[in-house]
Amino acid sequence: MTKESSAMLCNYEVYSLLMESEKKTNQPSNVATISYETTRYLKDTPCSSQSPEAIKNLMEAVEPLKLTKAEKLQLLNLRPCSLVELQLIVEELDERLKTEEDIEEFLTVLKENLPIEESNKET
Repeated sequence: MTKESSAMLCNYEVYSLLMESEKKTNQPSNVATISYETTRYLKDTPCSSQSPEAIKNLMEAVEPLKLTKAEKLQLLNLRPCSLVELQLIVEELDERLKTEEDIEEFLTVLKENLPIEESNKET
């Protein structure tokens, strides 16, 4: 595979593709098993309640932070809910977001654009 044809997919994109592929009935059994197990796993993650519009809105909202592709991908996939989780994802968070209010606002933007269904919340 060439570098030009490779891309990073967020969990939402993988989940959507797998949900579409479930409709196909002529899959080899190993592909069907992998699809089923992956879909079952992703169903219990934040991606199951995301939408293309929400992802687009979030990407626009975080644009001023100049996040890396990897940071954006982790925000989508992990959907941090606390400062500690956010610090583990965003490198040099303290330098990008200067005040506690900035951090709280950022967490609010995440919450508004990527809500977590009750079934997806960790207890």
